[in-house]
Amino acid sequence: MNRAVIYARVSSTGDRQSTERQVADLTKYAAACGMEVVAVYEEKASGAKRDREKLAACLEFLKGGGADTLLVSELSRLGRSLRQVLEIIEDMTEAGIDIYFQDHRMHTLREDGTPDPVTKMLVSMLGSFAEMEREQIAYRLRSGREIAKEKGVKMGRPAKATMSTVDLLAKYPKAVKRLQAGRTIREVAGELKVSTKTVQRIKNALNNK
Repeated sequence: MNRAVIYARVSSTGDRQSTERQVADLTKYAAACGMEVVAVYEEKASGAKRDREKLAACLEFLKGGGADTLLVSELSRLGRSLRQVLEIIEDMTEAGIDIYFQDHRMHTLREDGTPDPVTKMLVSMLGSFAEMEREQIAYRLRSGREIAKEKGVKMGRPAKATMSTVDLLAKYPKAVKRLQAGRTIREVAGELKVSTKTVQRIKNALNNK
């Protein structure tokens, strides 16, 4: 039975993205083809990173004879740059490892174990189109920012509104009374369960009245 390894990746390191769907779809494909999935490598890292730990371990496992086929959901899971993807394909081809890209149903090796030239051509084309699209998106973002700056639009996050002196003193009347009675900032903060930073602001507001 053909042995297969699944490599799944998402860019987000938090809980917003999951590799669950990739693994499920590839596992289903392997079962339909009579492949035995002997290992699954799941990674949360940007495709632009070259030193992805799980991918490196996956490729080493394959080159060490752990499996015959690498299953990935799409080209971009292996890397964002065309050069990086082609390097991986070449490395695996030399080791006699077939890579299957599920989104385009492409194998890098033919049934007789020889490289599939059509797949290599398609990978180059698809990778080039993807890089062009990313460059166009980056250009549009840069252009949009420049136009916004020319129109006087301030970029970045809006500054936090600062509470006025009157509103600050009105919000913390107990702190005001204690400070006016000569209590220390730390004492007032502890008694009213507020931060010393807030009490310091209140004291500064009193001094500047």
